[in-house]
Amino acid sequence: MTATAQTTTQPGYRVLNPATGEVVEEFPTATDAEIQDALARSQEAFQSWKEVPIAERAKIVAKVADLFTERADELAAIITEEMGKPLSQSKGEAEFCTDIFNYFATEGPALAADQEIKAIGGGRALIQRLPVGPLLGIMPWNYPYYQVARFAAPNLVLGNTIILKHAESCPRSALAIQQIMDDAGIPAGAYINVFATHEQIADIIADPRIQGVSLTGSERAGAIIGELAGKNLKKAVLELGGSDPYVVLDAEDVPAAAAAAWEFRMENTGQACNSNKRMIVMDDIYDGFVAELAKQAKDLKPGNPAEETEGTFAPLSSRAAAEALAEQLKDAVNKGATLHAGGQLHDGPAAYIAPAVLTGVTPDMRAYTEELFGPVAVVYKVSSDEEALKLANDTQYGLGGAVFSTDEERARRIAHQLEVGMANVNGLGEGADIPFGGVKRSGFGRELGPLGMDEFVNKRLFYISG
Repeated sequence: MTATAQTTTQPGYRVLNPATGEVVEEFPTATDAEIQDALARSQEAFQSWKEVPIAERAKIVAKVADLFTERADELAAIITEEMGKPLSQSKGEAEFCTDIFNYFATEGPALAADQEIKAIGGGRALIQRLPVGPLLGIMPWNYPYYQVARFAAPNLVLGNTIILKHAESCPRSALAIQQIMDDAGIPAGAYINVFATHEQIADIIADPRIQGVSLTGSERAGAIIGELAGKNLKKAVLELGGSDPYVVLDAEDVPAAAAAAWEFRMENTGQACNSNKRMIVMDDIYDGFVAELAKQAKDLKPGNPAEETEGTFAPLSSRAAAEALAEQLKDAVNKGATLHAGGQLHDGPAAYIAPAVLTGVTPDMRAYTEELFGPVAVVYKVSSDEEALKLANDTQYGLGGAVFSTDEERARRIAHQLEVGMANVNGLGEGADIPFGGVKRSGFGRELGPLGMDEFVNKRLFYISG
């Protein structure tokens, strides 16, 4: 669930409430000496952590799971203030982390067990899954707990150690995660939060003690981190942007189908990489679909995300994000697109932009090729299954996609041809046990589910002759 990472001058770590524009608290960045100390402690902890039996590591990770639910209210309040997520969604995110840590605590030992393969030439051959060492995680602001959980949980069970660099706008949630790890009994040095600068991140990746790096962020940030990882011969997992197609071929209840699409698009105020950013709707239901979306969007007012009053919407994560989205909408409208509702940028310094419905987007508009990371439903009209599929795949991104129809086989045929890492039929697969990741410029590698255990691991051959 990607956020746009910073690639300009770094302002430092601070809590800036996007609902008010107020800077609440600032935190100093790490010194170079502190970074070197973190690297040394992570390497030292790895030497002992990898020797702890995996079943014992899993028990400790299960304690992490419990603490996320026990502290859900406290954790929710932190990120609602940090990045503007509605409070109930913030609590749900914290509780989802319990599911993720529990999944890997429960299933991890079996997923990492030795796998015997057929040795045609005789003897016995096993594939072992062994930890590789200290890892660097670079995490975004849009899901401050969930993104960390899906990286940290499998790797802690595997026996890897983690240095975690969170988004500059999420220092309190980063520290809250560190406290959970400490209180659960994760050994000192096995999980270390660092308020690192961009320059220090490059140094960490280059350090020979680091064996891999996982980034969730923008396409641009992914290119930078991917280049650094490749230059230093380090394994990387990159979860980047998305512009997922949401194809509606037909519907028994068009308003209900549109309302469901709108609800999904507005999750986290539209700031999710796998959100349904391109709604592709068959022509015979298109007008009713768009009308219901506009109905959902109209008359919404800015609200306090900590209160979630009916008929209100939350801010984006920052004023800069709101202004950038407003510029993308302006470009589309100036070139002929139709704005059916919303799109108004409210006065600063808060980060409110009214949820919008946009149609008539064409390839010459930024909205056609760029990811719209906010509360905008872009709807396209198509007149055949072939046209729907062609449009769905006409993007540089390849994270996920979904196809809806009362005829499941019809939906399956189109979904099967989507150029994505996650294809869905008549619903959206999501959970701790469901792998997550994409293709094309949405990155590479997988998190969650059984594939989440298989990235930062030494798949060692163990052969016994005879």
